[in-house]
Amino acid sequence: MRSYIPLFICVSFLITDVSSADSSRKKTEATLHNTDNIYLLRHALAPGIGDPEHFNINDCHTQRNLSEEGRSQAVRIGKKLRNNLKKIPHVFSSQWCRCKETAQILDLGTVTELPILNSFFENFHLKDRQTTQLKDWLFQHNNKMPIILVTHQVNITALTEVYPSSGEIVVIRMTNLGGFKVVGRIPPD
Repeated sequence: MRSYIPLFICVSFLITDVSSADSSRKKTEATLHNTDNIYLLRHALAPGIGDPEHFNINDCHTQRNLSEEGRSQAVRIGKKLRNNLKKIPHVFSSQWCRCKETAQILDLGTVTELPILNSFFENFHLKDRQTTQLKDWLFQHNNKMPIILVTHQVNITALTEVYPSSGEIVVIRMTNLGGFKVVGRIPPD
């Protein structure tokens, strides 16, 4: 004679796990919009990898820039942030044109260039020094307002060990122990 109890028990556990996962996801989503969060935004879609050989930080024509799809993506990201943030954020950007354009299209207020957000993809030897400078800057910055940092994948990964997609936001918060913790991720679309 076969017993059907184990199947029933398995289905009960599955339902419990799904509802607890859903509850956990909602709690995480709620914390993504706290005023003490730091939002690390990888610039919107800019086809290619790295920068062209004759890259000049002062000339956008020499850089890899946002595509039309990237501009549309930045508009959607800005709308999502405006609809969810409780306070107007401070917005800082890498000096790369694709980051500055993403930050401006977000339409969240004044964008301040912050050189420590510049990519070190072509100069990987700067990774440790630049990441330390960014950590120091974050600890010195007033954390009573949300901060949006528009930067590059390598910078976000060096700080968080998360590899974000173009237009993805990695949400972090400072800890009482003097470090950072990843609170969650906001997908681009």
